Amino acid sequence: MAVYKIYFKESVEKDFRAIPKKDIQKILLRIEALVKDPRPPGHEKLTGQEKYRVRQGPYRIIYSIQDEELTVWVVKVGHRKDVYR
Repeated sequence: MAVYKIYFKESVEKDFRAIPKKDIQKILLRIEALVKDPRPPGHEKLTGQEKYRVRQGPYRIIYSIQDEELTVWVVKVGHRKDVYR
């Protein structure tokens, strides 16, 4: 099984500032799991985009997958009410 590398868009650092530290730890564990399986059970492809979403509690992690390069780019992390704005 292929192992993917995780990269973060620069704006994700700002997204993390609005999230409590206890929740950040859970989110990072969820992101880390994408290394082995970037399309885990419960993931959803976003309509009209080449991006995916996974949930971690009330938070959403939006990311893109580049299978040819074995990379996952996390592009947005936020509360479910704020992530699609």
